[in-house]
Amino acid sequence: MVNLIIKSNIREAIKEKIPNISSEVAEALNQKVQELLNRAADRALANGRRTLHARDL
Repeated sequence: MVNLIIKSNIREAIKEKIPNISSEVAEALNQKVQELLNRAADRALANGRRTLHARDL
């Protein structure tokens, strides 16, 4: 699986709400993003397209 998530960016995004994140968060978020992309790609293909659009998400 491709690593789509950068831990430092997660930390930056939530630093004002909570100071620490577990390493499991990046792994879980990466998995969720991969699942979302796979579903979006399937939708694009089902609609006869080879290009992924924001509307597929």
